[in-house]
Formats: sequence, C-alpha cells, structure tokens
Amino acid sequence: MKIDEGVRLSRFTTLGTGGPARAFARPETVEELQSALRFAREQGMPAAALGLGSNLLVADDGFEGLALKLGGELAQVDVQGEVLAAGGGAPNAVALHRARAAGLGGFEFACAIPGTAGGGVWMNAGAYGGDWSGILERALVVDADGAEWRAADELGLSYRHSDLEQGQVVASVEFRLSPRPPSEIKAIVAELQAQRKAAQPTNKRTYGSVFKNPDHELSAGRMLEACGLKGHRIGGAQISPRHANFIENADDARSADAIALMAEARRRAWEQFGVELQHEVQFLGPVELPPIAR
Repeated sequence: MKIDEGVRLSRFTTLGTGGPARAFARPETVEELQSALRFAREQGMPAAALGLGSNLLVADDGFEGLALKLGGELAQVDVQGEVLAAGGGAPNAVALHRARAAGLGGFEFACAIPGTAGGGVWMNAGAYGGDWSGILERALVVDADGAEWRAADELGLSYRHSDLEQGQVVASVEFRLSPRPPSEIKAIVAELQAQRKAAQPTNKRTYGSVFKNPDHELSAGRMLEACGLKGHRIGGAQISPRHANFIENADDARSADAIALMAEARRRAWEQFGVELQHEVQFLGPVELPPIAR
C-alpha cells in the first residue's frame, strides 16, 4: 500500500477547504488498514478517516497526521438476508440503493446524509427521525493493535456521538433492516429528498449541519435565523441564505472563514438565547473555536 506525503485535503472535503496531510493512504482491506494505523503509531502521528469529506473541516495549515480514504472491500456493500453489510468507506447512497434493490427498508433516512457507513457510526448520524443506533447491529472497529466487532450497545451511541476515539476506524458495518417493497422505499426516499432540497442548500458546497440542535424549543437553524445570520459573510464563506445552520463556500473560502462564522454564530446565540451551541462538524488539524465571552 502506497503512502503519499503532502496531499492537499481540500479536494476530499465537501466544503473544498483545508491544507495538506502529512501522510495519505488508501487502504482496501482490513489488513492494509491495520498496517496503515500501525505506521501512524510508529511515526507518532494521529490518524483519521476522511469518509466522503462531509461533516469535516480541515485546518488551512493541514493535518500533521495520516489521512485515510477507504476503498476496495472497505467500500463494498452486500446483502445477507435482512442484514445490509457495508464497508466503512461505502457511500450511504450506494448502501441505500442496495437495500432498495433487495427490498429492505429502514435505511431511507440516510438519503439525507451524504457520508459513509463508517462515518455514520463515528457520529451516530441521523436525519428525519432515524439514526444509526436504530438500525446498527454491529461494527468492525480497527486500530493499530487489531480488529474487533462491537455491538451497537458497545459503541456509546447517543445524539451525534459515539465513544470511538482517534486512531480507531470503522472498517465494516452491519445494519439490521426489515422487508419493504422497493416501490415504497423509492417513494419514501423521494419525499425525504424533496424536503431536504426545499430546506437545505443542496446545490452549494457545505459540510452539512454546523451545530447540533440544542435542548431548546428552537433548532440551531431557527435560532441562528432569529439572530439575523442568514446570508452573513466573512471572507469567502457565508451562512446559507436558505438554512442558517449551513455554511457555504461562496467564493474561494478558507477554513478560517468558516471558523470565524461559527464563532460569530455562537456569540449571537449565547447573547440572544443564553444557549452555547456545540459544533456537529468534526475538526481535523489545528482548528479551534474561541471561547464565548461571558
């Protein structure tokens, strides 16, 4: 397996920002993935899987570690009875297509999540009332010491969270689904996609939802809209005029522009509502939000 140096990560993120990775590899088997993670540990480097680059903000200075793009058997999808088996790097769109073809329902909500099966485990991804914890049977977690299957209740899944740590990568996922006519699955997906297209900037470069929804009567998006932030711009990044919980790459944005917008959004939400918004997007490299002035 080839390990490259200085690969710019902006080409692998949906926002299109971010500097180079110190090391970059494309493992295609569990053995190659474990080998890559051992290499990173021996070099004293952190390691992280990129998925499809959504829900990810990479520092402009890059990532002083090993960035992994899973391929080969680590991105394949198979159906075994009522179990949908997906590699950690398998796009959710591919997994959903295979589920529909096999007449298996329960994964329809994932049509609104432009990521991978493994990335979904990492953050217990969810949308439209469903999430990974509701359908996940087990996941194969790999680190430098080996590979271990973990049941859903061993992963610490909660709202947009798992107990997985840096240096651990999900190589394979098994979902327990239920029989459903393909025509019904298609209709459900079409309705959800129409809702998403009407409410979100699906034709813009974003990294998905910026903040987790707080324990409040208003969602993060509604709260930031009430703060007058729709369309607010810093540098080449702007808060979406369509949905205030999305940041768009409007014109050659940098990650620093997105961070500045996030900091301003958190400041206004705190001042107007007394709510400290928590970011949903994952950071890679030296990226940090400044504390809120209280």
